Amino acid sequence: MTKPAGSLGMLEIISAQLCGLSRKCPPPIPEPACVAVFAGDHGVHAQEVTHWPQEVTAQMVANFLAGGAVVNAFAAQLGAEVCVVDVGVAAELPAAIESGRTTGLLPRKVRPAPPT
Repeated sequence: MTKPAGSLGMLEIISAQLCGLSRKCPPPIPEPACVAVFAGDHGVHAQEVTHWPQEVTAQMVANFLAGGAVVNAFAAQLGAEVCVVDVGVAAELPAAIESGRTTGLLPRKVRPAPPT
């Protein structure tokens, strides 16, 4: 998979440190491994800060839960589970997920999402 150097930010630095500490590349993965994706809306689409409206957030969460995102491919390489934490998605996610699959979804809204 192609990606620009440094595009994963601190994750790249941490992975290099783990390799150095364990003296293995790739470093050993803690068991059981899990990737947490925190999802929330910011409400700034109306100010034209982003091109994507809040509806896209629910669609992305559905894609994560269905296993169709890049994060799922990365997790699969490690045998890790993907868990989505809803910390403020504007949509009601179980109704928005057409497949009906809500396994791996933790509803933990900090507060109601701002309207668009």
